[in-house]
Amino acid sequence: MGLIIDSSLFIGEERKTFNLAAFFAAHPQETPYMAAITAAELLHGVERATPEHRAIRSLRVEQYLASVEVIDFDLAVARRYASIWVAMEAAGNKPDAHNLLIAATALHFGFDVATINTRHFVPILGIRLLDTKPYRLK
Repeated sequence: MGLIIDSSLFIGEERKTFNLAAFFAAHPQETPYMAAITAAELLHGVERATPEHRAIRSLRVEQYLASVEVIDFDLAVARRYASIWVAMEAAGNKPDAHNLLIAATALHFGFDVATINTRHFVPILGIRLLDTKPYRLK
């Protein structure tokens, strides 16, 4: 089974508020993936880092990108995205575009999502969230 990893886990690892290694060790049956938008979010963090932190952050992000397959945003995922977006608007919810891309990717492939920011995904019908609380350090 696959698992979409949200950027919040990688950011938590960097901030020492999340034990990513323990999380992965506890879920060996789950193949980790990241949506293309998550890669963009992590690379954005590199670009906006101060000069003294940029090299270290870049190395860490490149390690993540090398170890977790990135799923492209393609037409099939775009169709799922549009469908979810309309359903959320009809229910009176205004979805965050980045989180909706992650959710659409997960739903298209039938994967769960691992995130610290569960409140961003709860309104999305059909999304399955993996519990990350046991791996939070602060």
